[in-house]
Amino acid sequence: MADPVQITFLGGLGDIGRNCAAIESRGEVLLLDCGILFPDEDMPGAEFVLPDLEYLRDRADRIVGCICTHGHEDHIGSLPHALEWLSFPIYASPFTLGLIRNRLEERGVIDRTTLNSIGDHDRLRIGSFDCEFIPVTHSVPSGLISAIRTSQGVVLHSSDFKLDLNPVDGRRTDLARIGAISRTDGVRLLLCDSTNSEIPGSSRSETEVGEVLRGVFAAHPGRRLVVAAFSSHVHRVQQVVDAAVESGRKVATLGLSMKRNFALARELGLLTMPDHAVIDVADVDRYSPGQVCVVSTGSQGETRSALAMAATGDSRWIDIGPDDTVVLSSTPIPGNEARVARMINNLVDRGAEVVHSGQLDVHTTGHGKQDELRTLHTVADPEFFVPVHGEVRHLVAHADLAMKMGMAADRVVLARDGEQIELSDSGLANRGKVTSGDYFFVNGQLIENDRDLFGERSILGSHGVVNVVVVVNRAEGRLLARPRFESKGWVGGDAAKDLESLGADEVAAAVEEGLASGEDGDLERLVRRAAGQFVNHNTGRRPMIVPIIIEF
Repeated sequence: MADPVQITFLGGLGDIGRNCAAIESRGEVLLLDCGILFPDEDMPGAEFVLPDLEYLRDRADRIVGCICTHGHEDHIGSLPHALEWLSFPIYASPFTLGLIRNRLEERGVIDRTTLNSIGDHDRLRIGSFDCEFIPVTHSVPSGLISAIRTSQGVVLHSSDFKLDLNPVDGRRTDLARIGAISRTDGVRLLLCDSTNSEIPGSSRSETEVGEVLRGVFAAHPGRRLVVAAFSSHVHRVQQVVDAAVESGRKVATLGLSMKRNFALARELGLLTMPDHAVIDVADVDRYSPGQVCVVSTGSQGETRSALAMAATGDSRWIDIGPDDTVVLSSTPIPGNEARVARMINNLVDRGAEVVHSGQLDVHTTGHGKQDELRTLHTVADPEFFVPVHGEVRHLVAHADLAMKMGMAADRVVLARDGEQIELSDSGLANRGKVTSGDYFFVNGQLIENDRDLFGERSILGSHGVVNVVVVVNRAEGRLLARPRFESKGWVGGDAAKDLESLGADEVAAAVEEGLASGEDGDLERLVRRAAGQFVNHNTGRRPMIVPIIIEF
């Protein structure tokens, strides 16, 4: 009998983000990605969300490495935090390693790992795992499909992918190699990107966006072009640069990550342009508007991002005005729609013209749609299949697609975060939850997993706080001073003063009654109830009530 292989999903199955899986065999653990999830409106104050790394702490000395499939934050963003707890080597393409290195150096954990460069079609052993890396197209350069040969056969992980037949860099997904592996070794298990599994058809080629961008540049002579895109989307940036150079413009970068990634991509030969066309953003005002193109971060309207700050007049580098055309070469990530709309309004209010994906096809997805998924399934011809990388509806839709293609239902296994699947001589089974699958939130320098914190922040943000200070002499059973009733964010102006005064009287009466009757065992609860009833009755609001009892 061959040794079984377990795969534990620590993130990415139920959300689009915090992708991380642990493949275990023969006492060794190989990680596939280690990314973050960007928080939604239900997580106020959180900077981002980590995978459930607690599972790895008990296996720290067994981790032989982490394969990073590509350079997006939802696949590499948790590495700096994981390496504060753990130590393991990282394997990725040179561009992905460059992105990782920046983050690890900023966090001061670069000495906790070794960075190992891998290229297209490289094959190497990581511990006892025999790994082969296959080129794949996506919205970031140098993405890699991983074919991992285990004691239970080949586990093929698609990474995030699309089947772009005309990619900007000419580097296509190598379906021929996947087909060769299928015919020889066979694919025992396919783990495949589910992001666009609900959407019929195929994705548009990235080069089609370039044609649209050239049209935008041609339609706006004499105006400064500010194009916002993801800083890791080098192929999009390349097409912006090409359009700018063709129209005789100089190119400047805005935003730290754009500046870094722009330089890294040029250094690696992934972004090409003449040196004379590059200028510093500090020098853009030396040129007339029609001679300049600024490539910026902030297409999602993120707080403090370069474009969002420029939209409110807070940028130290550029002033947006009537001579500017701003192109948002992206679509809003779900949950960001309101922020993007607010940023567009701010840009228009400053006199700029804004072009976005709701008007022109200035963006295309980096994830394959149903026809592309069918193609990969057909070429790989896996024995078993687990949909990964998606919300629950995406995972279910992808499972349905596989079964409609003729895959037996018992060969398709659905899993969620925290669950472990096992591949053995008898097949593939979901062993259920082996770890909580909890969210771990980064709050400044702290990592927490108490979701109640966000409920408290939501109350504070929506209803405010009322502090009630009560001073008593419990031995004598009397109130020593009039309670102090103070609020923030509850009500404003003169109404606050009046209500605070009335509230103090209400709490005083409740405390005196409690002391007189001997029902003062839990003064905090008594004060919270009295104050809560008062504020709700008089305002219909439910602020956080904080009783402060001082006893003499």
